[in-house]
Amino acid sequence: MTEHKILRLGHHGDGIAEGPLFAPMTLPGETVSGEIDGQQLRDIRIITPSEQRVAPPCRHFKSCGGCQLQHAADDFVAEWKVDVVRKALAAHGIDAPFRPIQTSPAQSRRRATFAARRTKKGAMAGFHGRASDVLIEVPGCQLVDPALLPGLKVAEELALIGTSRKAELAVTVTLSEEGLDVSVANGKPLDGPLRQQLAQTCERLALARLTWDGEVIAMRAPPAQTFGNARVTPPPGAFLQATRHGEAALLAAVTEALGGAENIVDLFAGCGTFALPLAQKARVHAVEGDAEMMAALEAGWRQAKGARPVTTETRDLFRRPLLPDELAKIDALVLDPPRAGAEAQVAEIIRAQVPRLAYVSCNPVSFARDVQNLVAAGYRLDWVQVVDQFRWSSHVELAACLTVAES
Repeated sequence: MTEHKILRLGHHGDGIAEGPLFAPMTLPGETVSGEIDGQQLRDIRIITPSEQRVAPPCRHFKSCGGCQLQHAADDFVAEWKVDVVRKALAAHGIDAPFRPIQTSPAQSRRRATFAARRTKKGAMAGFHGRASDVLIEVPGCQLVDPALLPGLKVAEELALIGTSRKAELAVTVTLSEEGLDVSVANGKPLDGPLRQQLAQTCERLALARLTWDGEVIAMRAPPAQTFGNARVTPPPGAFLQATRHGEAALLAAVTEALGGAENIVDLFAGCGTFALPLAQKARVHAVEGDAEMMAALEAGWRQAKGARPVTTETRDLFRRPLLPDELAKIDALVLDPPRAGAEAQVAEIIRAQVPRLAYVSCNPVSFARDVQNLVAAGYRLDWVQVVDQFRWSSHVELAACLTVAES
């Protein structure tokens, strides 16, 4: 056993000592001991704890790999997440005002992917252990909405029906207005008897919808989500903001950033998280690469009351970004790309000089790269709003306002 001083937190939430050595569940300023295993510190003991160390609120924290930062005070985590974004921008020579972070409350996650296996005595479901394939049961999970926890029993029943002792199901459970929306991956191949068993299980457990390896087996009621005045039934596994609180915080930031624009383009629009609420006051053109999500957005808009015109377009924005002539008549633009960012689309936005941008990001590194290109072309980064809807994890999300500097 050797002693080490923890210098800082890495981007995955592990403490980092000189070496570098990575030490999970440690905090900057702590003196710890442990055994060196490559670049990892194992069998860690805390010799001098940080003042920011707290008792984890969840009894499963030490064994479960679902959270990384429950041992740290909320204020410390909030400051660290803002600093992750600030440092990503500073690496490109960019400074900006930061709004106070918005953090989702405990027990608010509305979607989780549970692992499920058969056992000698039945089945078990939960999350994987920290850096392990060991399955940890989490009946007292403090992360997910309590209404999602019955999904653990659903996952166990599906494992009994649809997998072998040597395999493991990935059971994604989403809260909807009509009950649990369940989508299973890595199950047994479908045949007649299995389809019948699964359909009966969906009815018996009162699931809103059950999908098996991409095929909808049964739907008792459309598993709707509400965006603005529209009720949308997303396709199985479609992107959804992790918490209602986080969605509301991002929408508020986007709405403010757009500054009352009346003609808006929403790029990487998903099922309408932003497009449909914005359509209450503006005309919106929504673009997304997934045709099923575009169809769900359009169907929701057609049934919404009082919505202004929304047009949709299925398009791969990485290969075919919108061009300046397509952006010429808009007042503002929403950009919500996946982790890779939107480098090709940003280049066309610069050429078009779209007056106002609301940029939503789940990756501070690609965000900072895209912002560097925008700032170099005459845009101003007016403010950044960090949103922590992945509480106790190392994941960081944000929304930002950019305007053409001359405007």
